[in-house]
Amino acid sequence: MHLSRIPAGMRYYVGDEARLRRKVEDTAMSVFDRWSYEEITTPSVDYYALFEQGMGVTEAQRSFRFTDQDGRLLTLRPDVTSSVARAAATLLSERPRPLRLCYAAPVFKQQSQSAAEWRRENTQLGCELIGDGDASADLEILLVAAEILDQLGLANSYCITINHVEIFNGLSEQFLLDASARENLRELIDNRAIPELNRYSNEVLRCNTFADLVHLKGKQEVIQAAQNLVSNSRSQAALLALSDLWQALGARGLSHSFEIDLGDVSSLDYYTGLSFKVFVDGAGARVGGGGRYDRLIANFGAAEPAIGFVLNLDGLTDVLARQVNQPEISQIDTDLKK
Repeated sequence: MHLSRIPAGMRYYVGDEARLRRKVEDTAMSVFDRWSYEEITTPSVDYYALFEQGMGVTEAQRSFRFTDQDGRLLTLRPDVTSSVARAAATLLSERPRPLRLCYAAPVFKQQSQSAAEWRRENTQLGCELIGDGDASADLEILLVAAEILDQLGLANSYCITINHVEIFNGLSEQFLLDASARENLRELIDNRAIPELNRYSNEVLRCNTFADLVHLKGKQEVIQAAQNLVSNSRSQAALLALSDLWQALGARGLSHSFEIDLGDVSSLDYYTGLSFKVFVDGAGARVGGGGRYDRLIANFGAAEPAIGFVLNLDGLTDVLARQVNQPEISQIDTDLKK
């Protein structure tokens, strides 16, 4: 063993980069504070079963697991949302709703070690809005995410793509797809496997509705195009909700920073309504995402609506560190000293 090396997927931050990383974290936490989000710190080590319930078996299996002295399976925290959901249902069950909670916390996951996503330790900057199922909560979460990115000087460099999972779910119900067929179709759409998707549409579904969804990405025109594709009430209601959200973003002058992507169906089993991803120019992979997860808290107590997001501190730091001229970062430092 060469102790001069560190394990794959880990890294040091030193000097300017370490200070920049702290500035990014402080900026996010100050935005959360302005929106009245209360900071919460969750355990770094917890029962593996918590994350099986919270993330699902497939995602939970990417965690680092080990056995406690009593034989129960423990894990390094691979996710913060699951821990916050349990706290909302137990420790904070008597608190008035809605709950607004935020955090900056490292998470640990086994990675496939691709060039884009190689880290096995990432710090998540996130927030959860629990107990509010209204469309205004969806809008608030998007506004908080956008404000953080704006405060980091990334106003012209990021794009948040939004979708509503009930569009796909309504179509799956309309075409009477069983769980296996639904998952197969979801993977084809999410991987943008156009030839295979076209073949499946022609030979199995006898229609091109799902194949057409892959290409629906853009601004307001996406909703108009989708309305011509779907006829079931479940998908139509989701499109209407998405349209209302888009109009609200436009009224705040933010439509240039957002896109609608109906081909993003990567987390259908976790999210229950709005879902979104955050991309920044210069990052090799997305730097954040979130959505509505109204079924999660019922795993730990009484059912209640919830929505939240996380930003990847390390991914944001890398993008900002590569900027040759950083007047925005100097302004962040100035603002934090006020």
